[in-house]
Amino acid sequence: MYPTLTDGQTVSAVMLQEFDDVRIGDIVVLLHPFKPETHIVKRIKSFDGVLYFVEGDQPDPLGSEDSHNFGPIARDLIFARINDSSA
Repeated sequence: MYPTLTDGQTVSAVMLQEFDDVRIGDIVVLLHPFKPETHIVKRIKSFDGVLYFVEGDQPDPLGSEDSHNFGPIARDLIFARINDSSA
């Protein structure tokens, strides 16, 4: 999530319930769709009504593993939101 978040930076996250909304622009914690033991932090860039497109803030699209690589994701992979004051 560089440059918004830096390596080693401590952030605060709020665990989400199934019914909690996530919005475009939110920075969220999610399970990697192909590596379910891996948690990743990404920004929600778009929502088509069913799936979320998430990406890192890295200016180089190849510098981040995100929806450019694994495609849009289901809401159930998103489990926390980074607090605004942390980012």
